[in-house]
Amino acid sequence: MAVAADEETAPPSAPSTPTTAIIVVLALCGTLVSLQQTLVLPLLPDFPEILDTTSDNASWLVTVTLLTAAVGTPIVSRLADMFGKRLMLIVCMWAVIAGSVVSALSAELWLVVLGRGLSGLGACLVPVGISIMRDHLPADRVGSGVALMSATLGIGGAIGMPLAGVIYENLDWHALFYVSGGFAVSMLVAVYLVVPESTVKTHGRFDFTGAVLLSVALTCFLLAVSKAGTWGWGSPITLSLLAGAGLVLAAWVPWELRTGQPLVDIRTSTRRTVLLTNAASVLVGFAMFANFLTSAQQVQMPAETGYGFGLSVVSTGLVMLPSGLLMVAMSPVSAGLITRFGPRAVLIAGAVTIAIGFIGRSLLHGSVLEVVITSSIASLGTALAFAAMPTLIMRAVPITETASANGLNTLLRSLGTSSASALVAAVFAASMVQTSSGEMAPRFEAYQLIFWAGAAASLGGGLIAAFIRRPQRAHADVTEGGPQVPVGERTEVKLDGELPELLVRGTVVGPQGRPLRQAVTTVLRPDGRHIDWGRTDNAGRYTLALPEPGPYLLVVSADGWAPQSALVELSVGHEENVTMAKRLLLSGHITDDGTPMADVLISLIKHSGEFVGTAHTDADGHYEIGLPPPGRYVLTAVDHEGGRTRSRALTVLATSTTLDLDIVTGVPRPRVDA
Repeated sequence: MAVAADEETAPPSAPSTPTTAIIVVLALCGTLVSLQQTLVLPLLPDFPEILDTTSDNASWLVTVTLLTAAVGTPIVSRLADMFGKRLMLIVCMWAVIAGSVVSALSAELWLVVLGRGLSGLGACLVPVGISIMRDHLPADRVGSGVALMSATLGIGGAIGMPLAGVIYENLDWHALFYVSGGFAVSMLVAVYLVVPESTVKTHGRFDFTGAVLLSVALTCFLLAVSKAGTWGWGSPITLSLLAGAGLVLAAWVPWELRTGQPLVDIRTSTRRTVLLTNAASVLVGFAMFANFLTSAQQVQMPAETGYGFGLSVVSTGLVMLPSGLLMVAMSPVSAGLITRFGPRAVLIAGAVTIAIGFIGRSLLHGSVLEVVITSSIASLGTALAFAAMPTLIMRAVPITETASANGLNTLLRSLGTSSASALVAAVFAASMVQTSSGEMAPRFEAYQLIFWAGAAASLGGGLIAAFIRRPQRAHADVTEGGPQVPVGERTEVKLDGELPELLVRGTVVGPQGRPLRQAVTTVLRPDGRHIDWGRTDNAGRYTLALPEPGPYLLVVSADGWAPQSALVELSVGHEENVTMAKRLLLSGHITDDGTPMADVLISLIKHSGEFVGTAHTDADGHYEIGLPPPGRYVLTAVDHEGGRTRSRALTVLATSTTLDLDIVTGVPRPRVDA
């Protein structure tokens, strides 16, 4: 039992790039993403006149960015795991530059929409950048780097609105895209000079079918949500899109479960920590964007409404700037809290803080200062929650799937923000009244409804996070029996600041050399410290990331096979396959009043009626069926010559099971073998 390692995956020398420089460049990439999302918002009321179109058509400048970001994020993240994170960072940067150039040089709606769509791929920079931090930063800097990159989403959004207002008031609207494109060019150069390429690559075959299905489902869902305010939630096109999204998603999930190299690993995504973190992300993303939208709109509402302050776009941006700065200032604090109390506790604390901010917004709204303070409290909670979520995800997935898992988490957060945007638009549209000056504005009751919805969403996210399993800490001191590694969780273990740089690959096959897909391979230090784990693809191949060559404990398990383990020396050039030797079986003997019966048909079905398999007894009355997944089953023996049958219910566990049955008496004699 051994593992193959490619020579190209030998651990390189330590990168000479300063850690701080990598963090700063990647954090600025996150700022670029949020700038792309907010830069055109102040101009939306003017774009119908600028581009000679309708307000509905002009809204595509925002909708198309949302669509390309959502569709592109899981695809780009998976490609980053396969072919290189720095490479995909550069590809996304070029997409932003191309989109900015197209928009800046165009005066027709469809061309500007095309440019905005290309720029939307910049959203993929965030999960890829977080994964790069995971690969290249020392252990004590990963938390602060991830927290800072998450916080830059807030500062970019706060800067984007006043910056757009200043540019539009003093220059042509095309200058908006020249500025964003110029910023992207500078960041592209910085990435080339500062960010190293990761050696953690899985290679393999890209899941094109899964990508197409997921893209169709996301497009249908997001179109329905973002355009429902215009089309109507009960309109045939909205309902058709939602139904289409559900049907395509229903086809996508089984496909991802069957394929050996899925776009999104459903099995990993449904693990407790990942599933609950992603569910909390949707709700926290909803609360975050609801706070951002209502803060910006409330201070711009006319003073005649009784709750607005009539601020300009530039003044609104300056009012929101403290929230963005607070998120950045909180990044090192968030990292320290995660180290001390764990990401689960920080996520819960962040969600509760957001709720406190929303409750304060509902009660305190008599001055701009009160709005700033209460919205900043919600932003503080957002900074805590956003810093904790990637950490939870990265601790629960294989190192070789970091970008993919973070991409899915980012996608689900964006679904939450999209839902918040749709809800705010619908609630405000339903509560419009005319002010004394003749302007239309929503009643304050509409804001309060959003505030309480945001508080409920954030508390719901905190409640979900409370069910995340609290992992035991792994200690560097192993003199007293070694660290405790929680079952099903990957514990972050760093030795002298080193990160896994050596990729080892191998195959898992059966006794006849047939590849076993979806087998789980886990590698540990000889003293029990957990390093990495992964699943095999359709060809039985797997990839694991290690900090250095040396002796390791390799454990392999697969459905229907007895697990195997061995101490192996993993180093460059060492090639051997893992062969699973012992098949787990459901077996037994069929007798006729104690006499063995030959050629009796054995049928196995699930307790719910689905067919599992058949077999025939040999001359000694013995039968064998490959062990099915754990569950309740019904085994039936059929004596065709005598026209007799006997059926018995049994429960199968994850171990070989024996069930002897006498067809005359019908009395089973079950045994369970270890």
